Amino acid sequence: MRIKADTERCIGAGMCALTAPKVFDQSEDDGTVLLLAEEPAAEDEAAARRAVQVCPSGALSIA
Repeated sequence: MRIKADTERCIGAGMCALTAPKVFDQSEDDGTVLLLAEEPAAEDEAAARRAVQVCPSGALSIA
């Protein structure tokens, strides 16, 4: 599983960081998504998938 994050599309809602904190964080500068793990560990995959689903801007995707 590979996660992609489009920082240009991100609105900084923070749902990803709340849902999967081992995979996502937010930039201190503008609040946009920071990808901590492009390929999440097996135990973090379910949370990462959920984060992709709840992203309000659609900035996250699974490749």
